[in-house]
Amino acid sequence: MSGFQSVITLGAVVIFGFITLFFNSALLENSTAELENKVVLTAFSLADDLIEEMKSKSFDNTTTQFPTTNPASLTPPGSLGPESGESYGLFNDVDDYNGYTKLVSAPHAEDYYLICKVVYVQENDPDTESSTQTFYKKATVWVSSPFMRNQIYLSFIFTLK
Repeated sequence: MSGFQSVITLGAVVIFGFITLFFNSALLENSTAELENKVVLTAFSLADDLIEEMKSKSFDNTTTQFPTTNPASLTPPGSLGPESGESYGLFNDVDDYNGYTKLVSAPHAEDYYLICKVVYVQENDPDTESSTQTFYKKATVWVSSPFMRNQIYLSFIFTLK
């Protein structure tokens, strides 16, 4: 083999090496993106499942039997959360989930951490928390995982009207 053929062969090997490196890098990026998508979709599903569960509950402990037309008769904002003796599984109204936390493991990623917060919000501005009882409660569920770059959150406005 002449020197020229050796240089061409060496060049072909170097080019083949770069192609292999770029192919493997692209394959790894696609696999990582696929796993991240699965983790985020699972986190979103967990948040949505909790909100759907909350939708099956009464608006307030005082409305489990009869509705009310007076917002002052609802649970005070500082008392939102489970009533004495209540625990998950026995929750009967939306605000029982205030302060609720849960650790969930899934087959492809472990340790999803759910946190729920329930607050009264203003009727005309559901992004503004109310310091008094209203006919509107906003539930926000945050989900984080060591496999996600950022936590996700999902909110829903519950109304008695």
